[in-house]
Amino acid sequence: MEGGGNSKGSGLGGLFGAGGVGYSHADLAGVPLTGMSPLSPYLNLDPRYLVQDTDEFILPTGANKTRGRFELAFFTIGGCCMTGAAFGALNGLRLGLKETQNMAWSKPRNVQILNMVTRQGALWANTLGSLALLYSAFGVIIEKTRGAEDDLNTIAAGTLTGMLYKSTGGLRGIARGGIAGLTLTGLYALYNNWEHMKGSITRQSL
Repeated sequence: MEGGGNSKGSGLGGLFGAGGVGYSHADLAGVPLTGMSPLSPYLNLDPRYLVQDTDEFILPTGANKTRGRFELAFFTIGGCCMTGAAFGALNGLRLGLKETQNMAWSKPRNVQILNMVTRQGALWANTLGSLALLYSAFGVIIEKTRGAEDDLNTIAAGTLTGMLYKSTGGLRGIARGGIAGLTLTGLYALYNNWEHMKGSITRQSL
């Protein structure tokens, strides 16, 4: 019976192209596991070939694994617009309730509050969206010009964005905008590199 079963299994294996030698539980019982991977008794192949030690996606030739500033620009602009709209809506609701606090709840009061919410939401969305557009444009230009992507691009783009946005206020406005942009982007760069800086200080102390 056992001989017939083995011949039948080998016949089916030859039929489907599996010409390898089969391994039973008894054959693998005494195989040491230290330093090697045993053959699977079910798949009849070495499980080491199933380990995926490479990326599961294919990149074009010369492409980076991380998204550049141009790809992140769309997310930055859209996120700033939505954030500005949400913040402006809440601010408009606050202002609308404050300005109509002496009015009874009625249709005119509701319309006035709704107008304030819409106006403030559009204003803040336009403001933050414009800042994000300028920042992203400066970041892409600086990255392409320098041929490198680092925190210096972030700080330079933030400084130029603040200067251009406040350029209608004269030299004093340009200086204030540049300082504001430099401060915000400098804090952002410091936050991104905080863990690296802590590790460097720890290694130097040791």
